[in-house]
Amino acid sequence: MTETHESVFDRAVEAAEFLRGRGFGGAEVAVVLGSGLGAFTEALDEPFQIAYRDIPHWPASAVIGHEGRLVGGLCRGRRVLALSGRVHFYEGHPLTTVTLPMRVIGRLGVPRVILTNAAGGINTRFSQGALMLIDDHINLLGSNPLVGPNDERFGARFPDMSEVYSKRLRASAAEAADGAGISIEHGVYIAVHGPSYETPAEIRAFRTWGADAVGMSTAPEAIVARHMGMEVLGISCITNMAAGVLPEPLHHDEVMETARRVRGQFIALLEGTIERL
Repeated sequence: MTETHESVFDRAVEAAEFLRGRGFGGAEVAVVLGSGLGAFTEALDEPFQIAYRDIPHWPASAVIGHEGRLVGGLCRGRRVLALSGRVHFYEGHPLTTVTLPMRVIGRLGVPRVILTNAAGGINTRFSQGALMLIDDHINLLGSNPLVGPNDERFGARFPDMSEVYSKRLRASAAEAADGAGISIEHGVYIAVHGPSYETPAEIRAFRTWGADAVGMSTAPEAIVARHMGMEVLGISCITNMAAGVLPEPLHHDEVMETARRVRGQFIALLEGTIERL
C-alpha cells in the first residue's frame, strides 16, 4: 500500500515520543553510519542502545555492514545519536520508508546530522580509503522523497537546495581533519538506484557531469533533513574505485575491508568535527 505523508508524520511522531521516553532526546547531532562504518559507536562514552526492530515503524536494515541499532551517548562531551546502519531504496522500500529515520530524528529536535557512506571513487585523483567531504550531490535515484502531498508540519513544499551540505559544518570538518593530520578530499556525490554496481560507461558519464564519488544512499536523507530545516554534513569513505577505474571487478567484501582499514581516521574525523560544533 502506498504510504501517505500524513501517515509518515504520525509514524515519525509516535517513534520520536517512544525514543524520547527512553532517553534518546536532547541530542546535539545525529550520525548516520554507512556500510562498515559502525565502529564509531564503540567510541561513544556512556552508550545506550536499542535495536531498530524494537522502535515503532523504524525500518530494519538487512544489508551486510549495517548493524541495525540506534546508539545514544557522548562524544567529546556532546550528546550524540548514532544510527548504525540504514535501509536503501534498492531493498524495495519506498523513499518515505528509507527516510523515516530522518523524520524521527527531526521530530526529536536534533538540529544537525552527519550522513556517512561507503562510496566508489569516480575522481581518478582519489585513492582507495580516502575520506571525502560532500560539497553537493546529484540525485539519480529516479525519484525524490518529497514526491506526493506536502505536510507543512515537516517543511515547505519547495525547499531550497542551494546549500544542502552546510558550508559551516564542512569548514569544521576540514579543520578537524587538519588538526588530526588526516588528508581530506572534497567532491560531488552522485546517488544511484542500485543494487548492481555501475557500468564503466555510466561512470564515464558521471565523471563528465562533475561527480567525484558514487553510492546508493545519502541524497534522500539529505533532502528530507533540509526539508525539515536540519543542518547537514556529508562524508564519503572511498572504499573502492568505481567500475572501469581499475581493471578488476567490484566486490562488497572490498568495501567492508577498506572501511575496517580506515576506521581510526574515520572516527577521529567524526570526533574532531563533533567537538567543533
